[in-house]
Amino acid sequence: MAQTNVNIRIDEMDKRLFDEICGQLGMTMSTAFNIFAKAVIRQGGIPFDLRVDSPNAETLEAIHSEVFHK
Repeated sequence: MAQTNVNIRIDEMDKRLFDEICGQLGMTMSTAFNIFAKAVIRQGGIPFDLRVDSPNAETLEAIHSEVFHK
């Protein structure tokens, strides 16, 4: 199978921490990214939830009060 290079930009500290964790798992960063790429392909999307945190009940009540009591 032919291979190609991919260049990404990542925060320097994140790279160091990611590399350290990959090493503890016995793999390189390249292997970890390949695992991620295969999971995206297999699942047809990002293999974990991506979401914005929802406001809790107290925040929703404050928003409701602000909007409806002006």
